[in-house]
Amino acid sequence: MNNRIQQFWNDFCKATGQEGIEYKDAFQFGAFPDRLADLVVKGKKTATTSGYVFYELEKEPIPKAGEYYIVLDGQGEPVAVIQIQSVEIVPMNEVTEEFALAEGEGDYRSWWDAHEKFFTESLKEYDMEFSPDMLVVCERFKKVYPK
Repeated sequence: MNNRIQQFWNDFCKATGQEGIEYKDAFQFGAFPDRLADLVVKGKKTATTSGYVFYELEKEPIPKAGEYYIVLDGQGEPVAVIQIQSVEIVPMNEVTEEFALAEGEGDYRSWWDAHEKFFTESLKEYDMEFSPDMLVVCERFKKVYPK
C-alpha cells in the first residue's frame, strides 16, 4: 500500500476523530483524473456514474452508502476522502439531468457524450458494445476531507 495514501487516511481519521474505520478503496476518476479530482476537491463534483457490467466482469462489489473512498489525482496522490451517500442502478438513458449535473462536468449533453465515449472504449476491451440502455451505477457522495 502507498504510504502517502495511508498517511492521508490517518490524517483524515485524526482530523475527524474517527477510529476503527477503514476506507474501501483509493482510485482515480475516469479518463481525466486530475480535472475530476480537482472538481471533487472544490466541491463541484458530488456524483459519479460507472458501468454496472464492469463490476460484474471484474467481480467487484457495488459501492454502498456509508463507505469511504480516497480520491487520487493523475499521479496517484491522495487529494480527498469521500463518503458514499446513495447508490442507484438504472439504465443510462434514464439518468436524470439533475444527477448528470451533480457530476460537475458540464451540461447533460456533455455528460452523455463523455460517458458514451468512455463506456464505448472500455467495453471494447471485453468485446462488448455500448448500448444507451446499459445499466449504470449512479453514486452520490460527499467530500468529507479536507474540509
